[in-house]
Amino acid sequence: MRCRSENLWLELIAGSRKTSNFLWALILFLGSLAFLLVGISSYLGRNGQQIQIRFFPQGVVMSFYGIAGLFISSYLWCTISWNVGSGYDRFDRKKGIVCIFRWGFPGRDRRFFLRFRLKSIQCIRIKSRDGFYGRRILYMEIRGQGNIPLTPPAVNCTPRQIEKRAAELASFLGVPMELK
Repeated sequence: MRCRSENLWLELIAGSRKTSNFLWALILFLGSLAFLLVGISSYLGRNGQQIQIRFFPQGVVMSFYGIAGLFISSYLWCTISWNVGSGYDRFDRKKGIVCIFRWGFPGRDRRFFLRFRLKSIQCIRIKSRDGFYGRRILYMEIRGQGNIPLTPPAVNCTPRQIEKRAAELASFLGVPMELK
């Protein structure tokens, strides 16, 4: 979501709380739970009449995959509940300040916050990577700090969309735009 006025540009960044992440976490949880239950039932000798699965080696392998899937599923649910990657980009021409904020994993560095002067922005850059997993990433080049990505990793825009966004932001900030 993007809010823009004459002197303020605020862009909210969506984090891990996306429909696709919820679906993958749910599918992984249910699938791994099914694997674990089949492994446990083979250990207890309570297989169905249709299929006979012996505990060694099939039941052990299914139990292992079930437990591994539950760990991965719990990791996905944790990233969703913590909303990792969410935040905002705020460009304030009136105060001459740029603020970039993101939430990370819990711990000492959970909050990622950058604040710098508008004058230190050299350019807005689009980095393009072609190929099977081609991507276009929008960067802001800062003097003395290098490139700061403005496009979230999961967002894959068309070339036209990313160029339009870069041109609007460069025009708003009064800096040049570069294609790389």
